[in-house]
Order: sequence, then structure tokens, then C-alpha cells
Amino acid sequence: MTQLSQFDNTAIGSKVTGPAFYVTAETIKEFAHATLDFNPLHLDDKFMQGNFGKTNFDGVIMHGMTNFALITRTIVDWAEPIGGITRRLETRWRMPVKPGDTIQPTVTVKSKKTTVKSHWLTLDVEVKNQRGDVVATGDAMVEMPA
Repeated sequence: MTQLSQFDNTAIGSKVTGPAFYVTAETIKEFAHATLDFNPLHLDDKFMQGNFGKTNFDGVIMHGMTNFALITRTIVDWAEPIGGITRRLETRWRMPVKPGDTIQPTVTVKSKKTTVKSHWLTLDVEVKNQRGDVVATGDAMVEMPA
């Protein structure tokens, strides 16, 4: 199948669900070591018992970039086999993710556009936890070269 037919066959409203990810204190530590981000809000439960203005997290929280990584994996795993290349991804963290949470991204095709050189898909992105709470949102753009 050609890339154009793959583009044509991709319907607005199509959804792709990425893999679920179970968050533990260990996965948070592993991400901290991989990224060299040793901020105490990810590693020090005692530090996180305090108040931060009007916010109290009551324990460590996951790096927001873990959401970003899961979203990226979902988009790439879906788009690459149909000739798509991720060109943009923007995310917003809506609520903290803690050890014991399971998060899962969903990507929805929002719109399609054809230009002289490429075909473009814009995507809505959402990550929910096991309770159905939205923990991250965003949008992305995938190019499918003509």
C-alpha cells in the first residue's frame, strides 16, 4: 500500500491506545538515573511531605517526561509502519502520577491536511490513570511524505 493510500485510509477520529505502564518507586528512580534528573520531588518522600504553596503531593511523583516518553512510543509505534514521521509533540501535565498508578496514553486523529510536499495528521493526546483521571494532554503532528 502506498503512503497516500495509508493517509487516505486514516480516518479522523481513529484512536490508538498505547501500552499501559505501572509506576513504581523503582521505575521513577530508573528514569531519574537515565535522565540525570535527581530533583527530590521524584526521589525523596520526606521532602515531598511538605506543602508547596497550595499543593501537597504527600509523596514522590513521577517525572512528567515519562508521560512524554509513553506518548512518543505510542505515536511512533503506530505511525512509522504506515510511513509517518513524528514532527511535533506538545504535552501538558494535568495531575501528578504516583507510585502505584497505572497510566496509559491514547492518541486520536484530529485532522488531516495535504500540502504540495506532504500529508499531515494532527493528533490529540491524552494519558489517563487507572481511575480514568486525565494526567496529561497534548497534541502532535505526523508527516506522511508524498
